[in-house]
Amino acid sequence: MLKSMSGRSLAFATVLLVLAITLAPPLHSFFAQRAQIDAYSVQLAASQATLKEAEKELTLWNDPTYVASQARIRLHYVFPGEREYVVLSNTTTPVAPTVPVAPIEGVAPGNIPWYSRLISTITSANQNP
Repeated sequence: MLKSMSGRSLAFATVLLVLAITLAPPLHSFFAQRAQIDAYSVQLAASQATLKEAEKELTLWNDPTYVASQARIRLHYVFPGEREYVVLSNTTTPVAPTVPVAPIEGVAPGNIPWYSRLISTITSANQNP
């Protein structure tokens, strides 16, 4: 009886092994395709959201008052008879350089070709002033 059970077990295991080998590639393809479909659905949702935003912007640009306000803001356009004033404020203070700047004048003479001046400034950069 033990011998017949082991034969049955071996046959059952062989059938399961053949079944697993036969079904593994289609199952792998199925799950890979499901993952790809899920990725495409996420991409589709993002594209639809972008499309809705573009449609909203298009409806804004079809409104003449919005176009006029954007022209005023972005391009500084004014209607005939209006005046535009641009206020320039000098609230920023100039920043002094932290590294001393080397004087350009006197380093390279002005009466020689540009490539000779370039070479002379490179060679004199290592020298102390």
